[in-house]
Amino acid sequence: MAQQQQRPISNRPISFINRNGLFLLLLALLVLLGVYLPLSESPLFIFQNRTSSSSPPSPSFVVSDWRDYSLAQAAKFVAKNGTVIVCSVSYPFLPFLNNWLISISRQKHQEKVLVIAEDYALLYKVNEKWPGHAVLIPPALDPKAAHHYGSQGFYNLTSRRPQHLLDILELGYNVMYNDVDMVWLQDPFKYLQGGHDVYFMDDMTAIKPLNHSHGLPPSWNGVTYVCSCMIFLRCTSGAKLLLKKWVEEIRAQPWSNTEAKKPHDQPAFNRALRKTTHQVDVYLLPQSAFPSGGLYFKNKKWVSPRAEY
Repeated sequence: MAQQQQRPISNRPISFINRNGLFLLLLALLVLLGVYLPLSESPLFIFQNRTSSSSPPSPSFVVSDWRDYSLAQAAKFVAKNGTVIVCSVSYPFLPFLNNWLISISRQKHQEKVLVIAEDYALLYKVNEKWPGHAVLIPPALDPKAAHHYGSQGFYNLTSRRPQHLLDILELGYNVMYNDVDMVWLQDPFKYLQGGHDVYFMDDMTAIKPLNHSHGLPPSWNGVTYVCSCMIFLRCTSGAKLLLKKWVEEIRAQPWSNTEAKKPHDQPAFNRALRKTTHQVDVYLLPQSAFPSGGLYFKNKKWVSPRAEY
């Protein structure tokens, strides 16, 4: 392919005042302002520093007023309109936490967030950059432990979740729980219709009708598939009953490396839902607004431009 002859670089005019140069300069400024300003107020910048996320910080490098923060103090500090947004996470998941917080900040709800740090490394990291928004409920976990799905480390992390949520309900607050591998594309609070005890997502990959039932989904082969990655709990006796049953179900089936199907918190949550069916007022969130990861990534119809949603 023939190349066009170009003038030597030294002979080319250099000007930022010509029409094209001025347009590009203005465009660059608009892009910079449009990207930097919204993110500069987001939690992403709160957690940026010179340390690597793979190297947990030493407790000695942070002196924080929040080191001995109690759950009651933390919940009181972050609660807005009687509600706390909670995640339970350890230091190895810091990149997920950052991403989740950015999505929440875009919906203007980040001030309600309470990070339940499962190790001191994350407690110091969050409270160093965002004082008051992290609390640790002993005992602390090992910040370097592997938390792969199905491992004992993963079980040790997730099995503590229902007790954390119950403790916050007992303090008198409503609780929205999220796993940190999800993101907010809209404000979820507008979907929390009515005064139900608990709201949750379906975990099935089949697409439901837009007008699907909001009751507890029917079981499949005797098993209910509700996702525990996003739960909203009102401070009611029904919600507390469900969480107590969830704690009982986890304790009744501890983790074991010899079992063919290792237990974790989500099957226990589903068993608790079935066992409290007539005692707890539940609400299945609309699938069109709250797709599970399995639905979003595995069902090709969902992501197809020709899908009905």
